[in-house]
Amino acid sequence: MNLSRKCTKTGCRQPAVATLTYAYSDRAAVLGPLATYAEPHTYDLCADHATRLTAPRGWDVLRLATEYPDPEPSSDDLLALADAVREAGRPRPAAEPPPSHPEVTGEVARRGHLRVLRGSAEA
Repeated sequence: MNLSRKCTKTGCRQPAVATLTYAYSDRAAVLGPLATYAEPHTYDLCADHATRLTAPRGWDVLRLATEYPDPEPSSDDLLALADAVREAGRPRPAAEPPPSHPEVTGEVARRGHLRVLRGSAEA
């Protein structure tokens, strides 16, 4: 399980432990263990929101799991963390100075909010 996946409920920062999928043709909300990968049109929920889930009137809730264990770090999580630390420790190349712009010597014309400026370097 991936610890970086959070509950999709607005304002909730808890780790996700279950995945909710709607089966519109069957008028059912299917709640199961956390999916291996986040998929479009599915919703990851924390244990609190998964246990309190209700469906709209006329819909059924199919619970494929009734207990939601806390997610544990996987080797993928540890490898991603090690890669991030390695990347942060790499020396960065010196930034190149921005290209120089010709010095503006004066306003030639004005129309509304637009101005035509004369530069010292001719193109």
